[in-house]
Amino acid sequence: MTENVRVRFAPSPTGPLHIGGVRTALFNYLFAKKHNGTFVLRIEDTDQTRYVANAEQYIIDSLEWCNIPFDEGPGKNEKFGPYRQSERKDLYKKYADQLIESGWAYYAFDTAEELDAHRKDHEEKGKTFIYNWHNREKGRLVNSLVLSKEEVAAKISAGEKYVIRFKTPQDETLILQDEIRGTIKVETNTLDDKVLFKSDGMPTYHLANIVDDHLMEISHVIRGEEWLPSLPLHELLYRAFDWKAPKFAHLPLILKPVGKGKLSKRDGDKLGFPVFPLEYTNEQTGDVSRGYKEDGYFADAFINMLAFLGWNPGTEQEIFSLEELTEAFDLARVSKSGAKFSPDKTKWFNQQYLQQKSNEELTALFLPILEKKGIITDKDQAEKIVSLIKERATFVADFWELSSFFFKNPSEYDAKAVKKQWKDTTSELMQELVEVISKIEDFSIENTETEIKGWITSKEIGFGKVMQPLRLSLVGKLAGPDLFDIMTMIGKETTITRIQNAIKELS
Repeated sequence: MTENVRVRFAPSPTGPLHIGGVRTALFNYLFAKKHNGTFVLRIEDTDQTRYVANAEQYIIDSLEWCNIPFDEGPGKNEKFGPYRQSERKDLYKKYADQLIESGWAYYAFDTAEELDAHRKDHEEKGKTFIYNWHNREKGRLVNSLVLSKEEVAAKISAGEKYVIRFKTPQDETLILQDEIRGTIKVETNTLDDKVLFKSDGMPTYHLANIVDDHLMEISHVIRGEEWLPSLPLHELLYRAFDWKAPKFAHLPLILKPVGKGKLSKRDGDKLGFPVFPLEYTNEQTGDVSRGYKEDGYFADAFINMLAFLGWNPGTEQEIFSLEELTEAFDLARVSKSGAKFSPDKTKWFNQQYLQQKSNEELTALFLPILEKKGIITDKDQAEKIVSLIKERATFVADFWELSSFFFKNPSEYDAKAVKKQWKDTTSELMQELVEVISKIEDFSIENTETEIKGWITSKEIGFGKVMQPLRLSLVGKLAGPDLFDIMTMIGKETTITRIQNAIKELS
């Protein structure tokens, strides 16, 4: 690709950034980096009624946590700034006026009440009201296509409210190209004349989007499938301005895990998983929404999972670093159909990344958890424990449950395990084991294992009759790493104490 690649992520600051938005940002980022291009963040805040004050910073913080920061945007390399549409609103009217002068747009003075009356009249006749070629010049609608220039000027001078609508061509078949979906044909007679400029003096998304993409020299528009119906209008707007259109690619929806439809916050609340990258507090209600970061997910695992929602590399490989994703990413391998979100697969990705991290990295994350519980241990011991338990963990937060017995004696014993493993003769056998352990001077893993297994063999009993009750005594349940690792870690004295406690409690 020889052209200068420039892509943009253009969210509206109306609330927290949904993972669907993060995936859109990710695919834009990967495409830009693959082609040595630029990833732009533009804040599309023309809808001031739904504006949320802390949403923009949340978007920026989310991209930073995901390790996909923007190259240009608010406060950063503002080559084509400003990057907030609310700060660019003065320039949009000029382009709306340009479309009127060239005959591609017109003033419409219809009031909301008048349009509502037209809709109801059509409904009563079993029809759908569409403001376009079939009624815009028949006199029933009030616009500059049927009014004289003098009448239009008089209305504007009198302060009458108006919008500016796009004049969609009649009787034309549009041949549109999408980088993911291929050729799309649309009949212009089915399109309505969209409002480009609102009566409050603000542009609609359609006008501001096209103008900004052009002025910011965006080469590829990679956005969600929900914008596919807007593609005909956007292509026509580029034609109307006589500008070269960027290439378009519409990403498939992220679908809910159960049932049909688009993934929503409600699905996460119902099934117990986050749909936002970071925890989010609604400043108006005080409601807190869970985030992947706070739930213990690694950013690189989260990103790897998102990349596979609607894209695949064409190989069996599933674990990719960000650099590998960048190298492998190709719009041609993005699916047309929706991608079903899987909470279990998301946990799997996190587990894979946890296993790949060094014991030193994981220990640094585990030590603060121990400190909060009032447990003081040296780094080397904590690192050894991490090495023994990490393969059974999905999150670092799992470490405590998997390792608590290293730091404190069991306060209770699993009832089912006791019933199955602690027989009438077990207490006597465990007391003999205490005597064997007391005589072991070299309490290393290898020697302890040799001494105990030698004793079991000499008694000609099954290993399970000793090893399972021993595990119950040390851990409180039939779980945990190798028993001799545990014994060596907690030491000879504590091992004996725990066996004696179990004899006392379970006899």
